[in-house]
Amino acid sequence: MSNITIYHNPSCGTSRNTLAMIRNSGVEPEVILYLKTPPDRAQLLALIAATGQPVIELVRTKEAVFKELGLDAPGTSDAQLVDAMLAHPILINRPIVVSPLGTRLCRPSEQVLDLLPQPQQAAFTKEDGQAVVDAQGRRV
Repeated sequence: MSNITIYHNPSCGTSRNTLAMIRNSGVEPEVILYLKTPPDRAQLLALIAATGQPVIELVRTKEAVFKELGLDAPGTSDAQLVDAMLAHPILINRPIVVSPLGTRLCRPSEQVLDLLPQPQQAAFTKEDGQAVVDAQGRRV
């Protein structure tokens, strides 16, 4: 069993790059396809707390449903945001990675490097062609 978990959306390039960097460290993480298997309230609240970020940082504010639900209105509470994320998992920002070194929303994807106990095993270039790690496993 892996000691790294990624809340992943395979349709998202940032999420795919993050997963690939985890694998490039020699680890096969637990992959949670959160749109198919969303976290329950307790899990979501624990993830948010573990990141140390405000709830709004873990919400995809550019999703149409964010505005449709009026979540952009002044005074929207954290509880309202969490309720919306539970009802509409597409609002959960991704990828969230949990490792022995912490929990983080990995945007940009190279933030995952700070959470990996093992170094990168090879060069890594993101899907857009941006080099992130050199052949010696060091950040570029």
